[in-house]
Amino acid sequence: MRQALAAGVLGAVAVAACAPGPAQVGRAFFDANCVACHGADGRGGPAAAGLSRPVPDLSRIAARNDGAFDRNAVMSTIDGYYRRGDPDHPMPEFGATMDGRLVMVETEPGVFTPTPEVLVGLVDYLEGLQR
Repeated sequence: MRQALAAGVLGAVAVAACAPGPAQVGRAFFDANCVACHGADGRGGPAAAGLSRPVPDLSRIAARNDGAFDRNAVMSTIDGYYRRGDPDHPMPEFGATMDGRLVMVETEPGVFTPTPEVLVGLVDYLEGLQR
């Protein structure tokens, strides 16, 4: 019985170790959906030239916010919440495309909101791009 339990625990650990972490999931989403406009380094990509508005430098999000990386604001921008009501905004709303596992994110002190894991991972990845 102990051997079977140990094998089951080790198997679960091995599967978890092979699963990509949130930042890896976020980077994969970024590579597939964001690089064309924002570039691999977040500073602008080839499709940015044809857009109606300048593409923000994603490596300077914190710098534009007095050194603070506001995770909630970044998630809301990606999701589309902050852009609702602006039909001319060139950035797509990605919230509806982020199906999958939900994780709890503290959006206010003591307030936890179920959030797509890929969105959390993407924000983790973008926070890592800050300079």
